[in-house]
Amino acid sequence: MADLDNKDQTEIDPADMEDVEEVEEEETGEDNSKARQLTMQMMQNPQILAALQERLDGLVGSPSGYMESLPKVVKRRVNALKNLQVKCAHIEAKFYEEVHELERKYAALYQPLFDKRSEIVRAAYEPTDEECEWKPDEEEELTEEMKEKAKVEEEKKDEEKEDPKGIPEFWLTVFKNVDLLSEMLQEHDEPILKHLQDIKVKFSDAGQPMSFTLEFHFEPNDFFTNTVLTKTYKMRSEPDESDPFSFDGPEIMGCTGCTIEWNKGKNITLKTIKKKQKHKGRGTVRTVTKTVPNDSFFNFFSPPEVPESGEMDEDSEAVLAADFEIGHFIRERIVPRAVLYFTGEAIEDDDDDYDEEGEEADDEEGEEEADEENDPDYEPKV
Repeated sequence: MADLDNKDQTEIDPADMEDVEEVEEEETGEDNSKARQLTMQMMQNPQILAALQERLDGLVGSPSGYMESLPKVVKRRVNALKNLQVKCAHIEAKFYEEVHELERKYAALYQPLFDKRSEIVRAAYEPTDEECEWKPDEEEELTEEMKEKAKVEEEKKDEEKEDPKGIPEFWLTVFKNVDLLSEMLQEHDEPILKHLQDIKVKFSDAGQPMSFTLEFHFEPNDFFTNTVLTKTYKMRSEPDESDPFSFDGPEIMGCTGCTIEWNKGKNITLKTIKKKQKHKGRGTVRTVTKTVPNDSFFNFFSPPEVPESGEMDEDSEAVLAADFEIGHFIRERIVPRAVLYFTGEAIEDDDDDYDEEGEEADDEEGEEEADEENDPDYEPKV
């Protein structure tokens, strides 16, 4: 009998085993499908979602419980580590103060080059042939035929129009090429920014509180009498005593603009509107003229003031946060690399620093579709 049982086991058709495996897989697939459907139903229930969100909100910022479970003697040692971390934060603050001093030192070395850039842009200096010689990248190299054709076209253009002075609309083009700045520009700003000749960064003197000033130099124009508009950013490089672990380098604490001396009728930061008002009793209608703020890049020079208490409404905080980002970007990227933003090369480099989230999502979706197609048990939805 035992032999018969053994014979039955050895003669089982392998195809039968495959059928068994397929049935098990189908059952598992059905279970997963039911689980997914149940999850989807739960996620579509607003009451369940609200309860889940409330639970998650309660977890934010709450301790994990691990620290509470530690013996008292271990907690004591952890406190010693925290005190060491505070000392590290103060050393880091000193590090950034010395970095600021290095920035001041090298700003003086860069400035002669930036001054020459300004002279070329505003036609105060004509560069020599040697200074204008530029070896293009391999991708930019042209055939002799294309070079000759380009030369002929350039000569033809030169004959058709007057020889331009310097590099016209240099800074306006830079602003329009950078999304962060172009979003601030209005059509009525452009005629003024055509007169912008240079932007300089000035750092605070040694021993003074950390700060930097952006100087916008304009040629004489019909809009305002200022030759220089300034924006100063005050910085702090020291840990907050109430929250020393949040220190992550110097932070901008506030900024100060300047008064623009607008010529009569040229202030584009204000606009006049007319409103009709009806008298409640007599029913007569009168027209009232009001002056209201107008969107303009030049509002950049009139930032909200930070009160001594440091408390601000959400709108003012949002404006200041954007202002700080713009000021930092002009200082760190625009001024040092202006010509590359003018040509667009720096913008391409900036784009290369970021991955397109949409493309990544598409790729993942494509991979999932490919996996499904390769799955022998995959049944497309009808």
